Order: sequence, then structure tokens, then C-alpha cells
Amino acid sequence: MRQWRLINDYSTVGAHNMAADEAIMRSVAAGAALPTLRLYGWYPPCLSLGYGQHAADVDWDRLRARRWDCVRRTTGGRAILHTDELTYSLALPLTHELAQGEVVESYREISRALLAALRLLGAQPSAEKRAQSAKSFDPVCFETPSDYEITVAGRKLVGSAQARRGGGLLQHGTLPLTGDITRICDVLVYADDAARERAMAHVAVRATTLEAALGRVVGWSEAAEAVSQGFRETFDLTLESGDYTAAEREETLRLAEQIYGTDSWTNRR
Repeated sequence: MRQWRLINDYSTVGAHNMAADEAIMRSVAAGAALPTLRLYGWYPPCLSLGYGQHAADVDWDRLRARRWDCVRRTTGGRAILHTDELTYSLALPLTHELAQGEVVESYREISRALLAALRLLGAQPSAEKRAQSAKSFDPVCFETPSDYEITVAGRKLVGSAQARRGGGLLQHGTLPLTGDITRICDVLVYADDAARERAMAHVAVRATTLEAALGRVVGWSEAAEAVSQGFRETFDLTLESGDYTAAEREETLRLAEQIYGTDSWTNRR
């Protein structure tokens, strides 16, 4: 129950990252692998779209001019620009205690480990259930926190999303470490430059990075160690450093080639 696998992965392209998360979830759901916490990065920078988000939100010319990638997630939510960050993914069987109840309940439980990690780094984060509000159609994920997503001084710091299928739970999320949190607006569609500037200003006051929250730069390795420790302490785990199984590697390559790396998937909506 309390032994999990930890994969400290490398930075790679978006299609591979999304394929790996799904391949691991399938393996864990089938009982072929332990519950798995995977920590990774992205290279080159990549815009990820939520499962149901419209590809028309993307300004493709501006994206290509920056040589950034784009991928569609298997989880919901809005667009995220992945760069200068640590990304975590957690794969559990649906029989696991952290997967019981509704999605918002598991969000709340998993957020406890992320809160612990940020406190280890010196932050003072919070994660609360949000008051009922009108549905937002803004294309930027970091525009508004959802239930039990993590904020510092009222500004969103960690964005997460969850999917459940095939007997497995996948939750992944991003912790921006440094850089300009408003850069995502450079590659989304707006009516004009003035609208883009307004959107950037709005994101700037509603979202933040770990550097801005702490007043110092935290490297990927330091952040990864804190996240690992946060999960260990919160859930009394033994986290065993491990790697992909041969079957997971094969499935990752297949999913990247046939699903996540294809235009038909990215532009499916």
C-alpha cells in the first residue's frame, strides 16, 4: 500500500511526455507497476491544450515563429505553457485510497503533498474550495484557480488536471519555477494587440512563479526533491527510484507516434 515508484525523468518533447503519462497510468491500472510519481520537464517549450479545448485558441503563426511545440492533454482544463518548470504526474489504480470519491476529493488529498513540498521550499501556500462562480471561457489555465489548486498570496502557483479511465487515475500538474508567467498570451488568439496586453496584465496579477513567491530561484532538482519529500511525508510512503518497464517504453513510443504526436489529435476540436 505504501510503496510507490519514483521516476525522475528528463526534459523532452510534449508528445513524449503525454504519451509517457498515459502509458504509466495504463500499466499501474493493470497492476503491472506500483503507483508512480513521475517528475519531468519539457524541451522545447510546449503549449498544452486541455482535452476539450478548441485548437482555434492557438495563434499557430506566432507559436511556430517561437519554435514552440503544441500537444493536447488527455486531461481537461485550459492551455498551459510548459517551460522553466517542474511537472509532476501521479498514476494510481482506481482502487487506491487516494482515488476514492469524486475528483475534487482526490484533488484535495493530493494537494496536501504539494502543499507540504512548497512549505519545505519556504513558501506559504494554500489550497481551498472555491466559491461558486461563473464558468470562465478564458483560454489560459493559470487565469483562475480551481478547487484545491494551490495559490500563494491569492495567486495561482500550481495548475493540475485529472483523468480517470481504464481502471486508472492520472493527475498531472505544473509548478512554474521562474520566467514570465504571461508568455503564454504571446501564442494565443486575441482580437488585437490591446486585448493581448490586457490578457497579459490579467494573468500577471492572478498567477505567479516559485521564484516570485520566494524571492529566489529554485532549480529543477531542488524542486523535485521537495515534491518527492512532500509525498513521502504526507502519505508515509516508501518512494523507490525506478524506471519505465519495457512494456511502458514500448507503449510510450506507440502513443507518441500514433496519438499525441499527430495533427489529428492536436486539432481534434
